Amino acid sequence: MSNQMVMYEEELEQISQVCERLHRDANATTVLVIDKNGQTIATAGEVEDLDVTSLSSLTAGNVAATGGIANLLSEREFAGQFHEGERTNVHISIVAGRVIMVVLFDERSSLGLVRLRVRRASKELTEILDELARKNEAQNEPSVFAEITDDDIDNLFND
Repeated sequence: MSNQMVMYEEELEQISQVCERLHRDANATTVLVIDKNGQTIATAGEVEDLDVTSLSSLTAGNVAATGGIANLLSEREFAGQFHEGERTNVHISIVAGRVIMVVLFDERSSLGLVRLRVRRASKELTEILDELARKNEAQNEPSVFAEITDDDIDNLFND
């Protein structure tokens, strides 16, 4: 899959719905889906007081750095990370090798519940991303006109 994927409104809405459901079902404070370049794709929950752009960029950098550690240890990648804070915990997972799901939660939830709900959300996101990849591939099919050159057109009208 190319790094530049076109996101369609239908899939964006579906991804947002997955985020909303995960936010509710995991009793999380915030859910983000970001691409591996650190661009925010969708959010749910409490984002008003959060610098989403910086969090997305730093998380993508963290995932990239952890990927470097995985390479050093002859691992393909570490699919998940967990950071425990005094007030906020962070669960980071790579979905289908394409996007990063970030779940922020506090004492109102638990790591076990978050992991359980992330597993289901990851399956749903994978299906959406697979459909998106199919749409992007279909859009990138060469046009029947792509092989026709200006010379071909000139020759057609000059004969």
